[in-house]
Amino acid sequence: MSRKAFTKMVTESADDMLFGETKNPVKLGLGQEAGNGMVYPNIKVAPAEGSEESIDGLEATSKNIAFAACQRVADIGLPAIQIEMEHVQQQSISKEASERCTAVTWEQLEELHDKFGTRVSLMSTVADMREEENGLRGSTYDIAMDESFEACAASGASMLCIETVGGKVVSDYGISRGDARAILYGIGVLGSNDMEYMWTKIVDIAKKYNITPGGDTDCAQANTAMFLAGGFMSKNVSHTIAAVARAIAGARSLVAIECGATGPTKDCGYENPIVKSIASVPICAEGKNATCAHADLMGNLTAGVCDVWSNESVYNREEMGGPTPGVWLQSLGYECALMNTAKQIGTAKELRDSYVLADKYRDPQGVILAYDNAYRIGEAIVADGEDNYLRARAAALKAMDCINEAVDAKRIYLTRFERDTLDSTYKTYEQLPDDSDKFLQTCIKRYSRKVKEHDIKQYDL
Repeated sequence: MSRKAFTKMVTESADDMLFGETKNPVKLGLGQEAGNGMVYPNIKVAPAEGSEESIDGLEATSKNIAFAACQRVADIGLPAIQIEMEHVQQQSISKEASERCTAVTWEQLEELHDKFGTRVSLMSTVADMREEENGLRGSTYDIAMDESFEACAASGASMLCIETVGGKVVSDYGISRGDARAILYGIGVLGSNDMEYMWTKIVDIAKKYNITPGGDTDCAQANTAMFLAGGFMSKNVSHTIAAVARAIAGARSLVAIECGATGPTKDCGYENPIVKSIASVPICAEGKNATCAHADLMGNLTAGVCDVWSNESVYNREEMGGPTPGVWLQSLGYECALMNTAKQIGTAKELRDSYVLADKYRDPQGVILAYDNAYRIGEAIVADGEDNYLRARAAALKAMDCINEAVDAKRIYLTRFERDTLDSTYKTYEQLPDDSDKFLQTCIKRYSRKVKEHDIKQYDL
C-alpha cells in the first residue's frame, strides 16, 4: 500500500475526542475491539536480567511473565488484557527467539480466553537495532528485523509495532544544542522519511498474516527531549523545546497510519493525541501507571483520550504484592475500570476533562497535548499534509501559539530560560523558507558536516 497523506481531519471536533472511542475501531486478538467503547490495559514487562543470554532463557521468562499476568487477570476478574512484548535486541536479532517467545506468550493468553472468556491480544514490538552510520536500509539489522516481524506474525502476535530511529543522530544533535532547525529536520523530515520506508514493509507483513499493523512512537527523539527536560528542577533541556519536538513528532508518527497502520498505537508516543485527533484511530498511552519506568509531568492528562492504557515497562521480579506483571497489571486494570464505568454511567467527558485539567498547565508539554490543543495542532498538520517539512513546521508553530496563549491567559508561567527558548525557536521557524527543497538543501549541507554519523543516502531524498 502506498502512503496516503491526511489532508483533512477525520475527527470532527476536539470535543469528540474521548477515551475508548474512535471512528475507526480495530478488531484484534480474541474478542477485543479497540476504540469501540472499552479501554483495555496493556502490560509490558522486561525480561529478567540474565535471561537474554540464551533463547531458552528468553522463552522461559516470556512464559513466566505471561503466566503471572494472566493469573492476576483471573484473580481480580479483569475483562480484558493486552500483553506487549517489547523486544530486547536478543529477541529481534534471532528469528527463533522471536518465534518461541511469541508462541509461549500467546499460548498463555489463549488459555486465559478459553477458560474465562477474557478478551486478549498480544502486541509484538520489534526492536529497531539499526544505526544510521551502518545502514538504515538493507543492513544486516534491517533484514533481521523483517525476519523478526514475520516470525512474530506467524507465531501468535495480534499486532505489530516498532519505535523507528530514523533521524535520531540529527535530532539528538539538535536537542543537546538547542538547534531548532536540526530538531525539525531530524524528526519532521528524516524521521518521517524513514517511517514511510519501514511501515510500508510492516503493513505488508501484517496483511500477509491477517493481523493488525499497530503504530509507531517517537521514543527515540521526542522522548529524548522530554526525559532530558525532566521535572521542574531540571534545566538540561528547555521544556518548551521538548513541547515543540513533541508537536513535530505528531506529524512524524502519523506516517505509520498513512502507510496503512490502524492502531492501537504504541504507549510511549506522547504525541498520540495529535495522531488520534487527525485519524481517529485507537491509541495506547501511558502516564501515572508508568511510574515504574519514569517520571513525567503528564500522568493524568494522557489518559484523557486513550483507548489502551499501559505501564510502559517494568522489570520482571517480585514485589510485596506478587510478581511485577500481576502487580502493575492490577493498577492498570483498575484505572481502565474507572474509565469504562464512567462511559457506562454517562460521566466520561467529565472524567476526561478532570484527567486533562489536572496536568494541562503544569508544563508546556501538557498544554500542547491536552486534547483541545492537540486537535488544533492536528488541523495545522493536515493543512500541509502532503509535505513532511511544511506540516512539521506548521505543527511546531501552532504548538508555540498554544503555549503563548496559555501564558497570556496566566494559566502557565515561564522562566526566563523557557521564555527566551520559545521566542528564539518561534523566530527561527517563522523565518524558514516555505520551499521544502530549499530547507532540505540547507540542512543536508549543514548537518552532513556537523553530524558525522548522518548519512543522507539512507533517506532517499
